[in-house]
Amino acid sequence: MSLIRNLFALFGVIALIALGGGWLWIQDRIGGLDPEAVRIYTDMMEKVLTTGDGVEATVWRIPVEEGLTAEDVEETLKFVANEHNLSNVGELPLYKDVEAKTGKPYRFVKIYMFCNSVTAAKMLDYSDAFSAYLPCRISLVEDKQGRLWLIALNMDLMIHGGAPLPPKLKAEALQVKDYILDLMHRGATGEF
Repeated sequence: MSLIRNLFALFGVIALIALGGGWLWIQDRIGGLDPEAVRIYTDMMEKVLTTGDGVEATVWRIPVEEGLTAEDVEETLKFVANEHNLSNVGELPLYKDVEAKTGKPYRFVKIYMFCNSVTAAKMLDYSDAFSAYLPCRISLVEDKQGRLWLIALNMDLMIHGGAPLPPKLKAEALQVKDYILDLMHRGATGEF
């Protein structure tokens, strides 16, 4: 009986050492990340656990005020983008392509692409992986109940999700984030 007890004690000590070593390894790895990284990943995990949807956890979603049309929102988005010196580098009227291919009406889904090309080039010079986030896309989506939403990638993962960006680049990325959120909030309210 004492042999079994001693074996369990030995396994317990080994487990504690392994946990302690693992914790130190994690702390060492986390220490090299942006100070906001743990919060960003915690928020994402909470959203995944709440919604069961990993994609939903990586986007910003803002409802458009009742009474505003897609044309109203589009006009506001373009005005605010111009105000912030963001280039409109493309639009994808996805609903029209779906209608052309199926021959059936489809709910409004249009993707707007905005870019500060100088900041984009600096992000690419830092890491080609940032190309997946470029240009900044804002989707205007009519949900299945007919409500309009503005949806965009949450840029926090790009800005804070890994090793800290160089200070000047981080400042520029945060400025673009502020502009995109301003486009979304003002687009959702029709505020010029």
